Amino acid sequence: MAKIIEIECPHCHSNLWIDSENNAVVQHKKTQKKNFESFDSLLKKEKEKKEKADERFILAKELEKEKKKKAEDIFKKSLDQHK
Repeated sequence: MAKIIEIECPHCHSNLWIDSENNAVVQHKKTQKKNFESFDSLLKKEKEKKEKADERFILAKELEKEKKKKAEDIFKKSLDQHK
């Protein structure tokens, strides 16, 4: 009686059934590559996205303050010139 061993190919992740007496592949079944990320790595990525978004928001807010200050300075100078 043949002894059949089932293994997963480390390269293509297919299931292989091997006859250990004849050293031959009896059957194979292709499967989709399993690409699981850990929950911690997903949380880390989301945290980094949030931090980048927060940084962009802060920069945009600072830029808006600078624009407002420049506009006020120009307005004050134009008022001083007309006095």
